Amino acid sequence: MYQVLIVEDDEVIASQVKTHLESWGMEVFLVQDFKNVTGEFLTCKPQLVVLDIGLPFYNGYHWCKEIRKVSKVPILFLSSAADNMNIVMAMNMGGDDFVAKPFSLEVLTAKVQAVLRRAYDFGPQTELLEHRGAVLDLDAAALTVEGKRVDLTKNEYRILRTLMENKGRVVSRELLMNRLWETDCYVDDNTLTVNVTRLRRKLEGAGLADFIVTKKGIGYLVQNQAAKV
Repeated sequence: MYQVLIVEDDEVIASQVKTHLESWGMEVFLVQDFKNVTGEFLTCKPQLVVLDIGLPFYNGYHWCKEIRKVSKVPILFLSSAADNMNIVMAMNMGGDDFVAKPFSLEVLTAKVQAVLRRAYDFGPQTELLEHRGAVLDLDAAALTVEGKRVDLTKNEYRILRTLMENKGRVVSRELLMNRLWETDCYVDDNTLTVNVTRLRRKLEGAGLADFIVTKKGIGYLVQNQAAKV
C-alpha cells in the first residue's frame, strides 16, 4: 500500500483528495502543522507528496527544497498558480509533476499513479531512519542533520545505523563490534570506543549533544527523547 502525504491548507480540497486516493487503496496523511512539514514528512515516511504552493508560513517551494535535502521521494505540485513560470519553478525545485487547480479528482489520481509507477516499479524505495532531526539514508549511507550533510566513516555509519535501528533499546558492545567486523577490519574493544567517541563529536558538532548515551558495562543507547537539561 502506497502512503501519500497531502500538504494542502484548504481543508475541503485536502479531504476530497484524501477520500478519493483512499478509495484507490492508498494510505493518505494530511499535514496538520504547516510550520513543521518536514517533521511530519519524516514521521509518516510517504512514497509520494502532493504539495500546494500557497501555504501558511512558508510556501510549497520552501518545503520542496527542505524535503529534497533528506529524500528523493516524488513530489507532485497541486496549485492554482499554474502559469508557465510557476510550473517551471516547481520542476526546477525538484517537483516531479504539476496539476493545476481547479482539477478533476480522476485526473489527479491518474497523475499520482503514474508518478508512483515511474518512481517505484523499477527500483526499491529509499529507506530512512530519523531521530531528533538526524536523518540516516540507508541506501546512500549518508547522514543529514537539519538538512546539512555530516560525513561519516564506514565504521561510524555502521555504529549509528545499528543504534538508530534499535532506538530506545540498549545495544551491547559485542553486537556493535560484530557489526564493525563486517567491514573486514580488525576491531577490538578499544577500536569501538574510539569510533563511538569520534561519532559523538561529529553529532555534537551538528548540534546533537547527548545523542548517544553510554550504559556503563553494557553498551550504548539512542534515547527516544532528548535528555532533559
